[in-house]
Parts: sequence; structure tokens; C-alpha cells
Amino acid sequence: MKKIVLGLLVVWMAALTADLSAKSGPGPKKSGKCAVKNVIYMIGDGMGLSQVSMMMLENGYRPTAFDRSGNIALIKTYSANNRETDSAAAGTALASGNKTDNGMLGMGPDGQIFKSIMERAKEEGYQTGLVVTVYLQHATPGAFFAHVPSRGDLDVISEQFVESGVDVALGGGKKFLQEGQKDGKPLIDALKTKDYRVVYDMNELNGVDRGKVVGLFADEYMPTVMKGRDENYLCNATKKALEILSNNAAGSKKGFMVMIEGSQIDSEGHANNAEGILAETRDFERAVGAAMDFADTHPGTLVVVTADHETSGLSITSNKTDFTLSESGIGYQFGTTGHTGTLVPVYLYGACADRINGIMDNTDLPKEIAALMRLK
Repeated sequence: MKKIVLGLLVVWMAALTADLSAKSGPGPKKSGKCAVKNVIYMIGDGMGLSQVSMMMLENGYRPTAFDRSGNIALIKTYSANNRETDSAAAGTALASGNKTDNGMLGMGPDGQIFKSIMERAKEEGYQTGLVVTVYLQHATPGAFFAHVPSRGDLDVISEQFVESGVDVALGGGKKFLQEGQKDGKPLIDALKTKDYRVVYDMNELNGVDRGKVVGLFADEYMPTVMKGRDENYLCNATKKALEILSNNAAGSKKGFMVMIEGSQIDSEGHANNAEGILAETRDFERAVGAAMDFADTHPGTLVVVTADHETSGLSITSNKTDFTLSESGIGYQFGTTGHTGTLVPVYLYGACADRINGIMDNTDLPKEIAALMRLK
């Protein structure tokens, strides 16, 4: 009888422990030492599991950078006022760990300012960077340095970009910095007075391996791959940003934090352009591979790859219902020209990659990263 009671007690305790563990939610494991020096935060705008699956399928299931991930998780994307988020609210959540209304950047519906983990890292001596395929004042990059009630306040966002202190920024948006004014002078001039090297072509970065750099490669959006952008742009820009930031941080106890966005997976998703989605996802995947290669040779580097939301409701369907056939054909179907509320993936690689797990809210992800960086 005692053995039966003891056995039941052990089973009950095991069940209780499992239940408490499940309720505790995702987060870094508390046992063992683990710290991150460099963070490469990569966001595929509009990239859900279907977009990644499409690329894998079209690549013949050959290994991709995503397959190298040391760990994976899933995040919920809803905003403070809508079950379907936009990029501004999702970017704010991923940058600061706070929900806000659609259309707002870096601040709450009540006007409270949300400081991003990039701003916090900058205050603590880290190098910081942004690499995008849209303009630098766009919703996702803007969420890491701007605080405005509307993502459309491009003049204010441009001014805040100049004052942000971001060390390396590569993307579009030249028009807004040329037209925006500070003390009667174009904002580009204000950048130069702050010792930034401003370039207008990737070739101008040849030989540049350190310092403060802003690359402005388009007036507004950079073109999509389908409309002429170099299909290796994001990969090459990622490599250059990592080179400059790591050299800037050399000799310091602090490393760097960079946000790299595959911005136009979203644009092609809104257009329901399967070929365009594939081209943009492939460009992003090459950049992810470059980031993982960097992590392999730079201990203490964590690569976090995720999305702000899924765009287009992409599904991958069989062309035939007779599954006894050796090949049924594949079709790409779209449920919307907008965003969806599906969970999106998180791929982790490098230092402490095993510390972020489970199904979490998008606001949890930056909190976990900040904890691993030991930000105050």
C-alpha cells in the first residue's frame, strides 16, 4: 500500500512540475552561463512559414540557411487594437517589447515613449546598424529609432534618424533626407557634420571597413529583385555592415546590434506575386546565411531571424486530388492582398540560441534578447 501511495505521489509531483513549466512561458534557461556580445536581428517582412516552404520546395529541398538553425520558436503578431497587425505596430513590438496601435511607431496609444533595444544598446556602448531594402524611415527600421504617432510622419522620422546615432545604415530614403531640413540645411548635411560618410552606391563602400556610414541607394524604395535590384544586394550589404560594425567594436567589451530586413517579401505578397515573393525570400535567405557564417567565426554572436507578420495568406496546394499519382503538381494560392494573423517563425543560431523557445508573443522576443545581452 505504501508503495502504491508513493508511486501516486511521484506521478502527481511530475505532473505538477510539468504544468508549472508549461505555465511559465518561454524564456532563457536559468541554468548555466550564457551571454551574447553581438546580435544580428533579421526580419523578413511578410515572411511566414509558407514563404519559407515555397523557397525550400522551389530549391528542390536542398539545405538552406534556415535549415542551419540551432533552435526555433513561434510568435503571435496581433497589435494593441487589431488582430491583424501592420508593420509599424509589429516593428514596435519586436523592437521594444510593447504593443501599440497599428500605424504607430515607438510609442503607445497613450503617448508613452517606448525605447527600443537598439537604443538601449547604443546607450550602453554597443555599435548599432540598420540594413533594409526599403527606405530607412520605413515602419520596421523606424521602430528601432523613431517615436511618432503615425508611421507617415516621414519628416519627423528623418530628423529622428539623424539624431539616433545609428552607426551604419544602408537602404533607400535619400529623398526624405534631402528634402528634410535642420537649421535651414538638408538633413544629409546634418549627417555629414556628425562625421558620417554618406554614399550613394554599394561600390562606394569598397575599401570602407570602419567608421559611421549611411548608404542611400534609392530616393524612396529600392527596386525589387524582379525590377532590377541586385539579387545579392542584401547579402552583400549584410556582410559590409557586419564588417564595419565588428571593426568599430574591436577592442571594446561591447559588441554590436544590427537589424537587417528583407523588406520586400511583403511588397510582393501584397501584389500576390509568387515569383516576386520567391526572389525576395531567396535574397533574404542569402543574407541569413551570411549572418550565420559570421556567427561561426565570431563567438558570442546570436542570429535571430523572424517576421513581423505574414502577408498574402499564401498556401501551397496540390493541383490534383489523386494522391496515388507520383506527381500532382503544385499551385500557389493567395487568401488576401493584405496581412494575416497567423503565427510566424523564429529561427535562432549561434550564441545562446537554445535559450529562446516555445510559442510566445512578439513582445517577448526583444525582452529575451535584451536579457541575453544583459542590457540594463
